[in-house]
Amino acid sequence: MAPRITINLATGGELEIWLNGEGRALLIRELQSLNEKSEHFHLSAWGDAEVRLGRNAYRPSDKIIGLAKILFRTDEWDRQYYPNVLDDKN
Repeated sequence: MAPRITINLATGGELEIWLNGEGRALLIRELQSLNEKSEHFHLSAWGDAEVRLGRNAYRPSDKIIGLAKILFRTDEWDRQYYPNVLDDKN
């Protein structure tokens, strides 16, 4: 079976990621391949991307997320460029 990954916002604003076994394996492979030299990958329901997303909502009230990017950032990178994200107040 082909990988199937659908990302949506539920009516309460909760992000949901729906996937079958092949989609889970693909997402895990892409996540594990991230490093300082290859630090992001794209997800898309329309067009080319490393990870293809589904376009069909599971529920009529869901809002499909058709484009996304996952970025890997080291603590050193964040300390230098985005120290605010390391703030313990969040």
